[in-house]
Amino acid sequence: MTDASSHPDLRRGPLVRASRALSRPTVVALAALGVMVMLGWVYLGLMVAGMAAGGQGAALGPGMAVFDLLGGGALPDGFAKALVAAICSPSFGHDAAAGVGEVALLVAMWVAMAAAMMLPTAGPMIVTYAEMAERARRRGEAAVSPLVLIAGYGGVWLGFAVVGALLQAGLSRAALIDPAMASASPLFSGAIFLGAGAYQFSDLKFACVTRCQRPFPFFLVEWTTRAAGVFRLGLRQGLFCLGCCWAMMLVMFAVGVMNVVWMAALGLIMGLEKIAVTTRFSKAIGVVFLAIGAVLIGTAVAAHWPGRVV
Repeated sequence: MTDASSHPDLRRGPLVRASRALSRPTVVALAALGVMVMLGWVYLGLMVAGMAAGGQGAALGPGMAVFDLLGGGALPDGFAKALVAAICSPSFGHDAAAGVGEVALLVAMWVAMAAAMMLPTAGPMIVTYAEMAERARRRGEAAVSPLVLIAGYGGVWLGFAVVGALLQAGLSRAALIDPAMASASPLFSGAIFLGAGAYQFSDLKFACVTRCQRPFPFFLVEWTTRAAGVFRLGLRQGLFCLGCCWAMMLVMFAVGVMNVVWMAALGLIMGLEKIAVTTRFSKAIGVVFLAIGAVLIGTAVAAHWPGRVV
């Protein structure tokens, strides 16, 4: 019988094995991404549950009526309902005298949206860096933690979250977004889809999505062992990602800012764009967006046409 005390693998306790696993850049990157994405979706889920309470899910945008059918709009009394009430209100950001606290809630919501939608799409890029850092460490070379890269990347989307929150507050005051944070005008929604669809064919879109699809050459050329340098790499990759995806993020104003069905769909689309090897998929999405925009605007115009047949 083998003596457990003499076996090297058995002598290592679970804490030692866990610490060694967490010292691997790839494990650290995947763990950090998983935690941040989960927190983003949990926060958004609580907000949706609070706003859809009482069977009002359909008011949050197209596709959200499924939560009413599933009976997922009701919240139990107690801590859960108090927590939801603390982090969101169906009417915040719509009062002309909205305070800093309400704007802060909007920023927190957009940060959660960025974490839920954009971090998964950045996964391949971050893992690529982590694998390169892991290989460097195996060779005895210095390498900066992928957490620094994630911090730089996240800084870009934190800035976007602030801009998105301020833009939402402005659109709310202009009565283009209703109290449920859904579009109040089909013409407004159609214009957003047309703009997002047209952007899919722009040179800037192609330049940015191409850089997102091929992170390895970028890291190979720009490789650095300085934390400040890796942070800047994260910023640059974040800017490429922003250039690739900002128009799709603004589509949320057309379909409902709290529309988690469209959040998931757009997140999947943006993720597929970044793992594609050509820009054909981006162009196909552009055609779809242009068609949706044309239908929305055409329907709205027809509904108000003086000679329409009722």
